[in-house]
Amino acid sequence: MTDAIHLAGIVAYGYHGALPEERRLGQRFSANVTLFLDLQRAAASDRLEDTVNYAEVYTVVQSLLAGPPRSLLEKVAGDIADALLRDFPLLCGVRVTVEKPSAPIPGPLANVSVTIERWRETP
Repeated sequence: MTDAIHLAGIVAYGYHGALPEERRLGQRFSANVTLFLDLQRAAASDRLEDTVNYAEVYTVVQSLLAGPPRSLLEKVAGDIADALLRDFPLLCGVRVTVEKPSAPIPGPLANVSVTIERWRETP
């Protein structure tokens, strides 16, 4: 599948982390999402129902970034991928990157991120 929709820089304040301070204080998280689907019909029809509503995708991703708290970024990214495949039947697959700019690492670091790619199983 070569057609894709990208949502970059979805931001939320969450309480994810393995350390008690992260769960208590919280921090900013961000996500980038790539949605893989066939866009031929939408390109021809110019109708929203022939594609995926970006605002609805944003809401799902943002709500999972904001909580419930998870210990691992891997779990957050996996939950986002699973929710998108569950809620948007037109999707063939998704790529989700969750970034944690303030990871508790002793030294200079721009951020830590986890990327998960999931594809819909076909019978």
